[in-house]
Amino acid sequence: MPAREHDGERIAYSAHRPLASVDGMSLLRDLTDDEARAALPLKWGTVPEDVLPLWVAEMDYALAPPVADALQRAVAAGMTGYPPFVRGGGELGRAHAGFAERHYGQAVDPEQVMPVVDVTAGVRLALEVLSEPGPVVLPLPAYDPQLRLMEVTGHERWDLPLDPDADRSTIDLDALDRLFADGARTLLLTNPHNPTGRCWTRAELEGVRDVVVRHGARVVSDEIHGPLALPGHEFVPYLSLDGTADHAVAVVATSKAFNTPGLRCGQIVTDHRPTHERLAAVPMAHNESWSPLGLVAAVAAYDDGDPWLAELVERLDAQRALLDELLPTHLPGARVRRLEATYLAWLDLRALGHDDPAAVALATGRVKVAPGHAYHPGLTGHVRLNLATSPDRLAEGVRRLGAALV
Repeated sequence: MPAREHDGERIAYSAHRPLASVDGMSLLRDLTDDEARAALPLKWGTVPEDVLPLWVAEMDYALAPPVADALQRAVAAGMTGYPPFVRGGGELGRAHAGFAERHYGQAVDPEQVMPVVDVTAGVRLALEVLSEPGPVVLPLPAYDPQLRLMEVTGHERWDLPLDPDADRSTIDLDALDRLFADGARTLLLTNPHNPTGRCWTRAELEGVRDVVVRHGARVVSDEIHGPLALPGHEFVPYLSLDGTADHAVAVVATSKAFNTPGLRCGQIVTDHRPTHERLAAVPMAHNESWSPLGLVAAVAAYDDGDPWLAELVERLDAQRALLDELLPTHLPGARVRRLEATYLAWLDLRALGHDDPAAVALATGRVKVAPGHAYHPGLTGHVRLNLATSPDRLAEGVRRLGAALV
């Protein structure tokens, strides 16, 4: 059982057992409004003070103590130079491999964990370097940076809509098969899915794999939300499936689970040495440069962040339950599939009669949520709601939505 320092005392914990606190002390702390405006300049700083921001995928929680401590030490040491330009392995590879083994039972070769600027840049790099000419299949809804990735990588985007009326979002394997038969060469998979919050099951992913293998195609799997599977659901890394190593890469980061997107350090994970070598061989100008502080934060999160992450998942589970309680009272007619992973709820508000409920909510209710058409062009009546905040803020946000839309 690994031991970690906490307030000058040695503590022990099991990475396999969720902990709500260490020695009775809560590790998760809600930011005050003033703290949130200082810490989250996009989410909180770009809206008027009377607007409650529940939109972009950032959490209203203070940094995990191990991450904050590691960053403070790095800044005190003046670590503002270039990062070491390693193409795999090192402390980052070791730390991610340990995290993947503890949390998912996944065997990862540390030498095949390659740093990139962030997950979006990693997906772009994989598409540019690995994907054959031909369309890329993108399940919709998809978070907005993905919608325009193909045009900057020289690929055509072929959409694969998830049925907005289904009781549970699923990937239509027959439709995927037809798209590959018609000439698509790559699937851009988001696992778990943003914005629907689906945690794809092993059987679903095996079905995807079988279609991809049948057509000799490729998968780029964005797994940034993997650590945020909620109780009752299991995150299955795509590369953990048999028969995926030679046609897939995963792009991961600690930035969503540990709230550090501004530190700029994602990772591309491979399980196929020739694939890794193709990625590692690209000129540095193509991969740009990740941040040394991002690398420090990622290693600290992977190595020492398990207790904080366990408490975060407990909080998100409670927020999920609170949302289920609030919606019938304040937004009767709203439809939401119960969240399985992430902290982003996909709300179907078409029954309330507003094509763009996010715009009405902002103008009338002074609450900012993300418009559904930003994730699925042409789809009306949907919003994405960020519930990674305090219970009071979530309750107030849903109350404001109801006052504006019902």
